[in-house]
Amino acid sequence: MKIRTHAESHVVELDDGSQWKIFPGDLATTLSWRPETDLRLEQSGERMSSHVLVNTADQSRVRVIAVDEAWPDGEVKDALKGG
Repeated sequence: MKIRTHAESHVVELDDGSQWKIFPGDLATTLSWRPETDLRLEQSGERMSSHVLVNTADQSRVRVIAVDEAWPDGEVKDALKGG
């Protein structure tokens, strides 16, 4: 899949029309993404995120949830404190 829009740093829309919120601690990984970046969506085994987006070029991964979902506050804070 390719990126349709990534206007907001924490939201990405893919060419299939799906929209995903990027985990705050993973935003730096997305700085190199371009419209031609090829991404693969996979289900996540984590409680905090339902899916991950994988950059097929370098295999980097970012945790994501559907744009209409909310991150669990306590778990996000704990994850960000832990690095």
